[in-house]
Amino acid sequence: MLKRVITFGTFDVFHVGHLRILEKARQMGDSLIVGVSTDELNFNKKGRFPVYTQAERAEIVRAVRHVDEVFFEASLELKRDYLLKYKADILVMGDDWKGKFDEFSDICEVIYLSRTPSISTTAIIEKIRE
Repeated sequence: MLKRVITFGTFDVFHVGHLRILEKARQMGDSLIVGVSTDELNFNKKGRFPVYTQAERAEIVRAVRHVDEVFFEASLELKRDYLLKYKADILVMGDDWKGKFDEFSDICEVIYLSRTPSISTTAIIEKIRE
């Protein structure tokens, strides 16, 4: 049986940490589906719009060879609906979210991966501003 892996993220200012989580997630199954946060969701969550538009971020993520499908995540409250819609067998997230998605273990396996040390979009943006 084919295993469908899903992950979510903003993927703004795409960096090697993003690439590594997508690569590791893809290794866990036969296909990788990625939910890219909409501009509005990112603003509501972080109080700022991403550097790149949602269309640009989706295009970048779609171009990564490990990714099979991309969709827009419009709401954190719809995560269960997205998991069901895309028939996810495994949900993969960075360990900065550890424990926050355990409620979905009734419909799929939930795995938290270690983040790449010393890399964050926020830190990169701050460095550029300096």
